Amino acid sequence: MNRMVRKWLILTILVIAVIIPLVVTNKYYMNILIMSGIWSIVALSLNLILGYTGQVNLAHGAFFGIGAYASALMMLKLNMNFWLVLPLAAAIAGFFGFLIGLPALRTRGSYFAIGTLCFNIIVTLIVDRWEGLTEGARGLMGIPGPSPIPLPWGGEITFKTMAAQYYLVLCFLLLTIFVLRRIIQSLVGRTFRAIRGNEELAEAVGIQPMRTKILSFTVSCFFAGIGGVLYASYIGFLSPEITDYHVSFDSLIYVMIGGVGTIVGPIIGTLLIVTLPETLHIAAEFRLLLYGLILIVMIIYLPRGIVGWLKSLKERKRKQEVSWEQS
Repeated sequence: MNRMVRKWLILTILVIAVIIPLVVTNKYYMNILIMSGIWSIVALSLNLILGYTGQVNLAHGAFFGIGAYASALMMLKLNMNFWLVLPLAAAIAGFFGFLIGLPALRTRGSYFAIGTLCFNIIVTLIVDRWEGLTEGARGLMGIPGPSPIPLPWGGEITFKTMAAQYYLVLCFLLLTIFVLRRIIQSLVGRTFRAIRGNEELAEAVGIQPMRTKILSFTVSCFFAGIGGVLYASYIGFLSPEITDYHVSFDSLIYVMIGGVGTIVGPIIGTLLIVTLPETLHIAAEFRLLLYGLILIVMIIYLPRGIVGWLKSLKERKRKQEVSWEQS
């Protein structure tokens, strides 16, 4: 795909994304799209540490929950403005990621995965038991939405409608894509991929693996926190389940199905897994079964995910064209 075709394709997708609220008026489907956007941000943030640095973080749901609870507590108990809370809560999630990453990233492979999973369970227990702060199993209710944005010429932008919430999530999704893409394409992104490929070789050429992994992990947790803030302000209610390890596994499934180590892959995986059960009205008790079946099929037949499979088809076609030209 040449650059011109790619630019037109991206522009077309953006136009479709912008006009969706004008076409889709059903609140049920708008809710699915908004949730898909939020989970896409979470999946993209996980993909940074998983797909580009090669670390399986099973505590991503915890950092998502930390961002959500931090924002809710600051708005409810401190009466702070949403736009001030958003970067602060995301920074808190990133800070916890930095603290946990210092010891956890000294391990590798399954040890790192198990260590982060244990941290996720600890966070869920703290949120559930610390009733004086988090209200425990009762949850936090009445979380306010985004504050209105005053306009210079008078009036204000409010976020009381689902269309406004959709555009808010879309803006942050595009911002996440832009920032992560710039990071991945920079020298820092190259060091991430070097660590993923061969940590010992990367260290031999002067890259500091520990510092690189901590940076990737912290940025990943920061954007997971942004997803948590958007979730809390949209839903208006939080319970300990939102920090559960199931959230981490769901995010992992989104990335693996869409394509690990790609920008588009996590978004495709999220749209597929979030929208399919909802649009088909599959009962909640059967969704885990559906996720498992899809994941098994992907691992067996499409181990590189949907985007990886499309890239392999493109590469195969290119090789065939080269062989035909040579013959």
